[in-house]
Amino acid sequence: MAALTAMRADTSSLTGKHPAHVFRPLPEMLSRWAADGIDTTLFHAGVENAKRRYAGYGLAAMLPLDRVLVGADSSRAGAFGGFHHPDQGYRHLQMVAVITMYGPMELRIPERPALAVLDLLRAYAHDCLHYGSRRRYVEVAGVPVRTQYGINYRRATGQSYSAKDQRGTPYTRNLGIVMEGACDTEARAITRQTAERFGIRQPTDALNALAFRDVTGTLTEEDTGRLAEIPESEERTRYAAALSGYERDVNRRYSHFLGEFAPGEEDECHSRLLTAIISGDVTALGTWLDERHGPGTFAGLFRTPGYFDPGLTA
Repeated sequence: MAALTAMRADTSSLTGKHPAHVFRPLPEMLSRWAADGIDTTLFHAGVENAKRRYAGYGLAAMLPLDRVLVGADSSRAGAFGGFHHPDQGYRHLQMVAVITMYGPMELRIPERPALAVLDLLRAYAHDCLHYGSRRRYVEVAGVPVRTQYGINYRRATGQSYSAKDQRGTPYTRNLGIVMEGACDTEARAITRQTAERFGIRQPTDALNALAFRDVTGTLTEEDTGRLAEIPESEERTRYAAALSGYERDVNRRYSHFLGEFAPGEEDECHSRLLTAIISGDVTALGTWLDERHGPGTFAGLFRTPGYFDPGLTA
């Protein structure tokens, strides 16, 4: 606990990866935007919706807003931020989320305010589920090592319960992908409902239209072909490529998993997965899967051969 407390008191190791950006706590950033005339109501409304939904999965507390650092006011020419900016997201050891303002980051306020607020909501709703996922640590040589995250497990030696997916596969047998997909599917559903409630319409230009469909979970397979329409800019092109890669490797694989093992019951399976991720208990989920696919389905799908080898250190 002493080691974790020290890590959580100093976030410079995370923000230091982005020396050109200025990071501010989320409440401060929202206040700055509101003072500049940006309507942040949709963010707060989306968070209230998330609180209600997440409570149904067993989440007792949301990620504290002051543990979310938002980067903007960048001194790097052409800097472009948002959910798919590199080296950002929730970090469990520091218990902090590092995210960036969507769009050109050299500006004080976002170029596309409504889209930037939706992107912020998606990121926060996503990271709240990571924050609330069950975790277990052990001490190894004075260093905290995470041995459980949600419904995924890892030995102190580093071996993970489930293996990485083979490159290019449309399906997944990796618990990390399943959990990431479940968290993002939920976060995007909340963002989509918020956009619909406040009448936020899709922009017409290629990159912002792509980003809008991304945050609202309405991307199509044809959207990846629109990369050629993105204006020539190294950071914008990189952002669009990261967006498309995440959709392909995480969200589509998760959707494929639900259709593969819960046809006609995708929503029920999704809910059970999130409940298990928050509690860290796979018993009910495992029983539900066994009733449909036979005994030992969870282990058969995900467990790496040799994970329980007697020669391995627990």
